Amino acid sequence: MARSCSRRSFYNPMTFIDTATNRAGRFSIGRESGSGRYYLSIPVANRLCDYEEYYAISQADHDAYPANLDELVEFADRCRRRLNDELLLVPAGSDRGVG
Repeated sequence: MARSCSRRSFYNPMTFIDTATNRAGRFSIGRESGSGRYYLSIPVANRLCDYEEYYAISQADHDAYPANLDELVEFADRCRRRLNDELLLVPAGSDRGVG
């Protein structure tokens, strides 16, 4: 007899832990606790809600902050223009927001 599985049983949430926030550049950096991957996040909004998009960065980029502020601001701007989508840690949905 086959068991039915709810969608919830397959859901594995990520836990993003910010280590620094730059208000002027409108981004945060941190580490995802489950995978240990480092990220830069930007705020975005669609017609229903505000949320964040998370982009993979290297540990070196994370650890160099704030000495590499200009590079991270440029990276965040490229993310807002959707030029770094291959680095998204969570795939964008169909109703993608804008930053």
